[in-house]
Amino acid sequence: MVDQMTFVDKVTRKHLLIGGEWIEAKEYSILRSPYSGEVIAEIPLATEAEVDQAIEAAREAKKVMAKMPAHQRAKILETLAQLLEVRAEEAAQIISIESAKPITTAKGEVARTIETYKFAAEEAKRIHGETISLDAAQGGENRLGYTVREPIGIIGAITPFNFPMNLVSHKVGPAIAAGNTIVLKPAGQTPLSSFFIAELLQEAGLPAGALNVVTGSGRIVGDKLVTDPRVSMITFTGSPGVGIGIRNKAGLKRVTLELGSNAAVIVDKGVDIDKIIARCVTGAFSNQGQVCISLQRIYAHEEIYDSFIEKFIEATKRLTIGDPLDPKTDVSALISSNDVERTLNWIEEAKQGGANIATGGKAEGNILHPTVILNADTRLKVSCQEVFAPIVLINKVQSIEEAIDFVNDSNYGLQAGIYTDNVHTALDAAENLHVGGVLINDIPTFRVDNMPYGGVKESGTGREGLKYAVEEMTEMKLVVWNRN
Repeated sequence: MVDQMTFVDKVTRKHLLIGGEWIEAKEYSILRSPYSGEVIAEIPLATEAEVDQAIEAAREAKKVMAKMPAHQRAKILETLAQLLEVRAEEAAQIISIESAKPITTAKGEVARTIETYKFAAEEAKRIHGETISLDAAQGGENRLGYTVREPIGIIGAITPFNFPMNLVSHKVGPAIAAGNTIVLKPAGQTPLSSFFIAELLQEAGLPAGALNVVTGSGRIVGDKLVTDPRVSMITFTGSPGVGIGIRNKAGLKRVTLELGSNAAVIVDKGVDIDKIIARCVTGAFSNQGQVCISLQRIYAHEEIYDSFIEKFIEATKRLTIGDPLDPKTDVSALISSNDVERTLNWIEEAKQGGANIATGGKAEGNILHPTVILNADTRLKVSCQEVFAPIVLINKVQSIEEAIDFVNDSNYGLQAGIYTDNVHTALDAAENLHVGGVLINDIPTFRVDNMPYGGVKESGTGREGLKYAVEEMTEMKLVVWNRN
């Protein structure tokens, strides 16, 4: 096993970040590696009073951030990106150790995180309004109207484990760019990435209280952020159940929710299968399938179905399983033993429901072997729910219209893809797929960090992507001058 303590001291005790100070908590929990089970850190469990202090610190820093010139906010973000670039190897090790993400994939996440903060720095300089032609209306003569965008205030950010550094950057980056303050609650299994970024932001010159990091239970930390009237907005990435609960409790707060999916790709007849197999396998099994837009469902046209599954299964069996810190590893441990148990139960249900487990379907420790399931009924959990594991379904369809109906027959709608050589088929799919993003000749797992990202139905509300997140995190104000 590769040494897991290269960049993380053995059993490091972490602290809460409140008002620019690292505060020792009253209680701590043990953080273990999902892969090895070794203890890697002690994580503070914030009390409601400590969360209250964090929110108050953010409130006190509001005026400082709101008055800060755009070029200064941009400079802080640019400096953060530079500092992270210098320490990229260390950052990737932290991600890999706390989440069991294969190190090569973790390095990719760090590279994206650097780029995301650079995009945020650029967007800080682009926030603008527009002039309004008030004289287009009767009674609007001799008046000048224009809009400005102002920071919304305190943002409560609640982030998941699967991209512990980059998904934090999609909340912290635009929040700083827009002149807001933040109280961040990272996922319980992956707080080390957030503490690391918070340290770099302090070094980059972020004012005290502009970012506060509080770890602990969702019931205490999350509920306080959602219900406290000082918090103006909640931005959450996670499960639909939790997201719907947040929406119900948030009152008039602005809420952005990214709630996952069971993303699908359609493969049309006539497509060169050899050109897309590797891409589809990556989409299905990258980060153990623990990706909101992981390729979970494949609908292959009957004319190419047999060839597709043969080559897909063959490529799947070539994946390397093992230690996340080994650069050769493609698939490592799921985030918890509970997730392994859940997915094995779902696979068993699929078997009992008549599906064929073509490969995989077994676990070693917390590693679930990459699993390909054929002929799965739409009512099975592996089909209609989000598996968040290295499991992919491949079903045969007679037409693209039938495939589109299958894709849309879901409570989710984040992204979907289609491979086709027919431009008319591609345009029909773009129009008829009921999702937030349609990928033509690519898997639904494609994302770059400056594009609008979000879904419909139970996949959430609002959009991330730096420009679009800044719009969510600002309020529009109208100014009218009477020139009479």
